[in-house]
Amino acid sequence: MIKMTVFYPNEEGKRFDLDYYCNKHFALVKEHLGDALVDVQMERGLGGPAPGMPARYVVMAHLYFNSLEDFQTYCVPKSPMFDADVPNFTDITPIFQLSEVVL
Repeated sequence: MIKMTVFYPNEEGKRFDLDYYCNKHFALVKEHLGDALVDVQMERGLGGPAPGMPARYVVMAHLYFNSLEDFQTYCVPKSPMFDADVPNFTDITPIFQLSEVVL
């Protein structure tokens, strides 16, 4: 299984519209990836391990695909459309990581 994680760093003075992200951006993603998208998990950062420590990331999204081929076939060609929607919910530059789920 392949997992693409999108990290949105917690940066002072930046905005992130969680409602738009959850209800509109991910609706767009799900609509265009269809069954190639096996699962989605989204996390909102609450804080660091010590009291009062800020979260490193505002949001982390995890998108799961059965194979690297599915990711490359269905997600990569749609990336420009997904990227074009980013300014509608944040001015944070996302960080992407592609991983193989091993356990």
